[in-house]
Amino acid sequence: MRAGIHPVYTPTRIVCVCGNVIETRSTYEKDEMHVEICSACHPFFTGKQKLLDKAGRVERFRRRYQKPGDQPKADTPETAPAQS
Repeated sequence: MRAGIHPVYTPTRIVCVCGNVIETRSTYEKDEMHVEICSACHPFFTGKQKLLDKAGRVERFRRRYQKPGDQPKADTPETAPAQS
């Protein structure tokens, strides 16, 4: 290997806006890297993902692609009859 062609691999702190700090090593020139989202606050990793219906797009998709003769499904579960 030739000397002087490889980047310097130094300890780096990654700081998220949520306050999470990750200590790692990187070729980043600065000692600290600021990020907007990390695995501690990203909805995919936390399980707090939300499905937003923007202007009825989901309902419009369901109406457009429903099979002929099918009844449109309600978003809320139907109440089950009381069993004795």
